[in-house]
This record gives sequence, structure tokens and C-alpha cells, in this order.
Amino acid sequence: MAANQNVKTSTTSSSIQQSQNILPNIFIHGPPKFSIFLQPNPSHNFHILNPSCLPPLHQFIATNPHHASSIHAILCTTLFPVNAEVLDLLPSLRLVCASTAGINHIDLAECKRRGIHVTDAGNTFSEDVADMAVGLLIDVSRKISVADSFLRRKLQHASWDFPLGSKLTGKKIGVVGMGRIGSEVATRLEAFSCKISYNSRNKKSSISYPFYSSVLELATNTNVLILCCALNDETRHIVNKQVMLALGKGGIIVNVGRGGLIDEKELLRCLIEGEIGGAGLDVFENEPHVPKELFSLDNVVLSPHAAVLTSESFNGISKVVEENLKAFFSNKPLITPVI
Repeated sequence: MAANQNVKTSTTSSSIQQSQNILPNIFIHGPPKFSIFLQPNPSHNFHILNPSCLPPLHQFIATNPHHASSIHAILCTTLFPVNAEVLDLLPSLRLVCASTAGINHIDLAECKRRGIHVTDAGNTFSEDVADMAVGLLIDVSRKISVADSFLRRKLQHASWDFPLGSKLTGKKIGVVGMGRIGSEVATRLEAFSCKISYNSRNKKSSISYPFYSSVLELATNTNVLILCCALNDETRHIVNKQVMLALGKGGIIVNVGRGGLIDEKELLRCLIEGEIGGAGLDVFENEPHVPKELFSLDNVVLSPHAAVLTSESFNGISKVVEENLKAFFSNKPLITPVI
């Protein structure tokens, strides 16, 4: 199967190169300055049509219709969907190169139907996201951000009446999605003598942690849920009211996956009414919108989808993107293929 895919990639990219006497055209489908992912050494092997990421794709094609058939690869990120409508604009597209580990913004079925290859970030961000997950958990349970705000506001009154936090060591942790990131999270929490269990699409024979076939059952038997799985039709609102109530009044939810994994309205209600203990959220259901009700809650720590934002991760994804593009246009196997 892999051999056939490589032959297909080779044939496709060969025909592209043979039909061009210039460098392959890459379109960057993302926010302004998104081309940073091809920095600091932009490849001499490609021609980037819109290095400033302006104008957006639809406007670019409308004003430059002659480029529609010349774009063979696009680089994309979350919040910039690659759906059938986008694919219709690019009849010669043969590669979608995602700068993210999550690819729910890409219509994989439609890409597969059209013979378009897709790559993702692979394992580039796993360590950074796992670090953030544990950091959010420690912050929520030990009230670090709350303590910082408390001192800044109240030290002048000589008041040290600060609420108790919760010990992390020995906690029962449920990881939802025991993939690359989930495994990194579990490894880190073992150092705190935490008792790890997990839910995943399937039980993994290589993993010794207890497996629960449903998130509800996992929540019933743990103190903390850490969400690391992908967002799709099966996992949307996988953490609902029933799961939150099963986790209980002292329970904590950490989400470093995608915002849509949680029923955000129910999460707000449970946090406000004290039906769960707290939450650490790096992602939100309707990004970039964040419910304003969260801002006043002391049992919540918020992060602006920043788990991957380290200098090391930027260097890593720049390399992965560049190598995937080079491999595709050089008739070589893709570095981090999805399809």
C-alpha cells in the first residue's frame, strides 16, 4: 500500500515539474505573517505566491485567476479550512501541508477522493503540548495564577487568607486520546506518582495503563481528565454534562486538544455552580471567541491556543514543512503523511 502511494506521489510530482519551467508555486493559506513557518531560511526550491498571507485565497484567485491552475501545494493552519469549496478553486492542487497536529480543518475524504496528499506536523509539537497540559493542571490544582493575582491585588492589606489548593501527587488521571501527545502527558505525570488510565478509539496492546471504553467510565474512576484526542464527528462534545457530573466536584478538566471536545456551555455552568473543581483550557469551542464568563472564574486557567508556541516548536515545524514540500516535489516519500 505504501509503495503504491509513493509511486503515485512520484508520478504526480514528476508531471508537475515537467509541466513547469519555474519553481513550484506554494500558496500560504493562513493569517498574516503565517509564512514564518517557512523561516528563517525560505527554500530556494519553491515560489511562495503570497508571502505576507494577504489577500486571502478567495480574493487572491479572484484577482489572479491565471494562478488557480498553477498552485500545486498549499500550507495551511487551523481556522483556515481546506474544504471542497477551497479545493474547487485549485484544480491542480496535489498537496495540502498542515502546520498543525490536528487536521479537523481539512476535508480528508474530499482530498482523498481528488487524489490530493495531506501532511501534518507529525510528532513536532507533542512534547510542547504535553508540557502545557501538565503546566495547566499544576496551575489549576495549586492555584498558581490565582495566587499571583491575589498577591498583586491584596498584599497592601496584609491579608494572607488564601484558599487551599489540591495536591497533584497520587491523583488519578484519565487521558482521553493515548496517541503521541497523550503518551507524553502520561510519562510526565508518572513522575508525580499519578495513577494513569485512558480512553482511546481502541485499546492499545503496547500500553499497560488501565483502559476504559467510554469517557464517562473514565471520568467516574478519575480525579482529572486531560483531553488530547482529535476533534471529529465522534469526539465532538465527548465531554458533556454527564461526564462532568461523573468527574465530580473536585474534578479538573484540562483541554489541549480542540475546544469542540467539550460542551462549553455545560462546562461554564458546571464551573460556576461548583459541580466540577476547575479547568485548564488552551483551546475553545468557537475560536478565536472565548466566553467572557470564564474571565471572572478563579477555578479556571486560560491560554490562547499557545501550547505549541515555543521557539523550538517553530524551528521544528519550519523544518517539517520544508522537508515535506521538498520531498513531494523531488519524487520522494512524504515525511509526515496523513493520506
